[in-house]
Amino acid sequence: MSFLNFAWNWLKSSAQWHGSSGIPVRILEHLLYSSVSLLVAALIAIPLGILIGHTRRGVFLAINMANVWRAIPTLGFLILMVILIGFATVVRIPVAVLIPLVALAIPPILVNTYEGVAGVDADLKDAALGMGMTQWQLVRKVELPLATPLIILGLRTAAIFVVATATIAAYVAAGGLGRYIIDGLAANNYAEVAGGAVVVVVLALAVQLLFVGVRRLVVPEGLRLQARASR
Repeated sequence: MSFLNFAWNWLKSSAQWHGSSGIPVRILEHLLYSSVSLLVAALIAIPLGILIGHTRRGVFLAINMANVWRAIPTLGFLILMVILIGFATVVRIPVAVLIPLVALAIPPILVNTYEGVAGVDADLKDAALGMGMTQWQLVRKVELPLATPLIILGLRTAAIFVVATATIAAYVAAGGLGRYIIDGLAANNYAEVAGGAVVVVVLALAVQLLFVGVRRLVVPEGLRLQARASR
């Protein structure tokens, strides 16, 4: 039997859609872990990226630190956090799960925010300053709006990473869609593993489409066309 047949047979069973371990509940848990992690990462990375892009200070350190974060194995980081801080929770999320997911999400947001702000045309910034804008007004009215397409791209990339990786929560007996994969492997229930994996993939694709819609709503068409032309 193929992977998709395993998944379909599991997904079409009504038993998978009800109860405390049903798919809707697991999706909500997974989205809670992912959204809080993405929010925390954005609150850290976007201001830092704007600061570095505007001042051009700390570029080497920040970019290399982001690359170091990317190289850290998320599952190993999770196990280390469990050893160090145990199973403490914040807003019903194990801190040991939250920290690795935040660390995973920071690099794409930070790098894209920095590149978006730093890439604003120097003549445009000089013109804005010549009109009497302060540095803060330059950031808020010129650099940040022009950097928005790249910032949203960074958020979208981070969101997909986090949604796909939040399955690791199941390794520390937390919820989310990873429960189906871990529990299925433990019981040699490959239909459950395949079904859980398919739901994760579909959720990641849905998140990507959501950010595409956000980009269309937030970013003016002229900036979208400019971003495409610069690729």
